[in-house]
Amino acid sequence: MTAPFLTGRRALITGAASGIGLAIAQALHREGAAVVLSDLSAEALARAAETMPGAVTLTANLGLRDEVKGLAAAAGAIDILVNNAGLQNVSPVEQFDEAKWDLLLAVMLTAPFLLTKALLPGMYARGWGRIVNVGSVHSLVASPYKSAYVSAKHGIMGFTKTVALEAAQHSHNITVNALCPSYVRTPLVEKQIADQARVHGVPEDEVVSRILLTQNAQKRLIEPDACAQYALFLCRDEAWSITGTAATMDAGWLAH
Repeated sequence: MTAPFLTGRRALITGAASGIGLAIAQALHREGAAVVLSDLSAEALARAAETMPGAVTLTANLGLRDEVKGLAAAAGAIDILVNNAGLQNVSPVEQFDEAKWDLLLAVMLTAPFLLTKALLPGMYARGWGRIVNVGSVHSLVASPYKSAYVSAKHGIMGFTKTVALEAAQHSHNITVNALCPSYVRTPLVEKQIADQARVHGVPEDEVVSRILLTQNAQKRLIEPDACAQYALFLCRDEAWSITGTAATMDAGWLAH
């Protein structure tokens, strides 16, 4: 039996109470990593932590800079940073709520910047690190009615490339990548079905097939554990040469 390959590593995962974040945290934990789980809800984090003995839970509102900085301080020395927390708002740009725009950019772009800024120096000092930014196929292409989400996800791709270039000057054992799936079966996707039905004028039970998967060559939602397995591979020592990339899981979307 192969020994867990992340024993002795410590990982911080944001948005870890459900969906992709939870799946990645569980995968890292199974491979021996000490995991620090962060999300908005203490109750949801407690439920998530039940599946990972020894997990540390830290609540934080990533829309608030002081809370992001507090999370970084409380998490301690981190070897693997998974910037996963995200949210969505579906609306035409002329009707887009400005407060929601600010919140989406804060959670999905500013918070990863602040956490990386705080935790990367420790990776430099230890000579090993992995940063996995959970982007999206929308880090590379756009869809209507998602101006803030697409802007944030395009931004995280640029940020990923920049930090990868900087980190490579310190160590070939520090990598920075963006995981870019198309639609994943998560609460975030499920919650936007009603909004998608409204703006596109289609029944809710047809949103997945007619709207969400219309660009996919393979007409199925991705499962969170598939994303977790890809993220896990990026954390292996053998993946040292993969950095600054969009690690796509797009079900053929980008082949068009």
